[in-house]
Amino acid sequence: MRIEVDLDLCQGHGMCELEAPDVFEAGRDSVTVLESEPDESRRADVEAAVRYCPTRALTIVEE
Repeated sequence: MRIEVDLDLCQGHGMCELEAPDVFEAGRDSVTVLESEPDESRRADVEAAVRYCPTRALTIVEE
């Protein structure tokens, strides 16, 4: 899986970092993806981050 962030939508709420702190780092206005292709052991956390993003800025792309 690969994570994509729509920076036009992201407002830096930080829900992704709360759900998957090893994968995301929230800034004031946007998020940084620390690991754009996390391994399957982090899937549940990444899916929660995508689900709880208030602006729907995150997407999981299956490869």
